[in-house]
Amino acid sequence: MTAIYTFDVFSSLDGFASYDNADWGPYWGKQGPEFLDRRLASYDEKQRMVFGGSTFRLMMEMVGVSKVPTEALDPVNARMRSMPTTVVSSTLEGPFDWPDATAVSGNAVDTIARLKEESDVPLRSHGSLSLNRALMAAGLVDHVQVTVFPVIAGQTGVEPIFQGAADFDLELLESRTLDGRTQELIYRPTLHT
Repeated sequence: MTAIYTFDVFSSLDGFASYDNADWGPYWGKQGPEFLDRRLASYDEKQRMVFGGSTFRLMMEMVGVSKVPTEALDPVNARMRSMPTTVVSSTLEGPFDWPDATAVSGNAVDTIARLKEESDVPLRSHGSLSLNRALMAAGLVDHVQVTVFPVIAGQTGVEPIFQGAADFDLELLESRTLDGRTQELIYRPTLHT
């Protein structure tokens, strides 16, 4: 059986994955208890994290073992960091400042296709925009989970999530409102032909 692959990404309403030189704070400063509980629950199920090299470097810099001891981590990042992790990168080599991370080099599409066939747990990739755009174009992404925060980052937004992506039809599988303001949307993408 092929493992389910979820591309999980945070977004401003105008489609940016992050911001630069702004004082928003984590989660654009809009996290609430329902959002944090939902994020923690999304890591309850056994699964394998998948990161591209750039996102993984950033994650190690922010919450690597030598940067933040486990007891000082927030519960969401502590749970994510404890999961087995595959890093798809031609430039990174272990060992890593991450408990259970393995680097895999080579063609990302071939690597993830093989991992989907071999994995006995679902796969989840948080961020890693260019990696996931390529995987979507290859038909390897089963779910796109977008958490839309109630902000427009027109002046400070960086990393447009789907810039340069192929065209896709989206089937809405789930939607929920968290803390009365943040939307979580889960879609099944199909390449638009």
